[in-house]
Amino acid sequence: MTAALLQRLPAGWARLPRRTLRLRLTLVYGGLFLVSAAVLLAIVYALVAHYTSGSAVYVKKSGTTQAGVEPKVVGGVFQLPTPGALIEKSTIAAQAKVQHAVLMHTLLVQSGIALGLMAIASMVLGWLVAGRALRPLRAMTAAAQEISATSLHRRLALDGPDDELKQLGETIDGLLGRLETAFAAQRQFVANASHELRTPLTLERTLLEVALADPGADVDSLRRACEQALAAGEQQERLIEALLTLSRSQRGLDRREPVDLAEVASDVLQSAVGLDELRVDTLLDPAPTDGDRRLVERLVANLVDNAARHNVRGGVLQLRTSTANGHALLLVANSGPRIAASDLHRLFEPFQRLEADRTGGPDGLGLGLSIVSAIAAAHSAELDARPRPGGGLQIELAFPRR
Repeated sequence: MTAALLQRLPAGWARLPRRTLRLRLTLVYGGLFLVSAAVLLAIVYALVAHYTSGSAVYVKKSGTTQAGVEPKVVGGVFQLPTPGALIEKSTIAAQAKVQHAVLMHTLLVQSGIALGLMAIASMVLGWLVAGRALRPLRAMTAAAQEISATSLHRRLALDGPDDELKQLGETIDGLLGRLETAFAAQRQFVANASHELRTPLTLERTLLEVALADPGADVDSLRRACEQALAAGEQQERLIEALLTLSRSQRGLDRREPVDLAEVASDVLQSAVGLDELRVDTLLDPAPTDGDRRLVERLVANLVDNAARHNVRGGVLQLRTSTANGHALLLVANSGPRIAASDLHRLFEPFQRLEADRTGGPDGLGLGLSIVSAIAAAHSAELDARPRPGGGLQIELAFPRR
């Protein structure tokens, strides 16, 4: 019978109410008020019991005493003004004790009823106060639910006093701003990468189509077309490898090992190309640090390649390693045309190149310094880039010393 009755009841009737923050705050408010009121009533009860214990309460009946006339003690008993109306002292004490007990019981019952009523009132008021206090939080929740990847420009923009909730809203607005910038940079990066990857593919297809459409093509012309297609494919491979390196650097380090920047710089110089027409100034002191050696080699190689590529004929390339202030330092500087300080940030963005007159050779992929920045961030290295007064660029990185 009980099971049948339970089946007839609506679904979810026995579920407890959802433990929302508003409900928890209401219970906390009500519980604190209930405990405080109970302690206060207990103190009042104790004080009343202490100051009324042992007190005699006299009930004056009409015709027995005169109003306002107190009894007198005669021979150990209370003598009332009415002749023959004598009451023993023990009887008066017993009556006072009974009246005191009745008084304290009445006080206890009335206090309990008042406490119950005030507990209910505190719950209701706590529910209203909690709802008002959490109103900005509900507004933030509703606004955050409406914001998506396509509407990151929206902000919570909370009004009201400068309290914790408003600070939370401003923090979320700052986070949304950073996310908007990151999404925009990602979309721009994907667009640039697609364009850079499509260029060699289009070139390869054009070379092959022209060679096949030439009715007088011979072995030499076909060979030249194949060599040009292979060169375009190599450029595409370099670009893909650079993109993979950039992605790996931004993901962080999987392992760390001892690395000496001086040894890495020496190895890079031995395998570098394009340094014959430059004056290379090296000062390689030991600079031990921890990190991924392959990534550090790629960082130094990109810096040296950038310094050689964007240089002038007979220019200078400086490469120095040292330690100072608990850091392993790497400095790469080159001569060349002047660089405006406002253009420095563009150098470390993917696929960003400055004017063609900066380069002394073919344009690079536009990823060299962005890879340097990502690898430096993965190694917790501080990067400082500044234009040289006479032209060129100086880049210094401070790695945590081993």
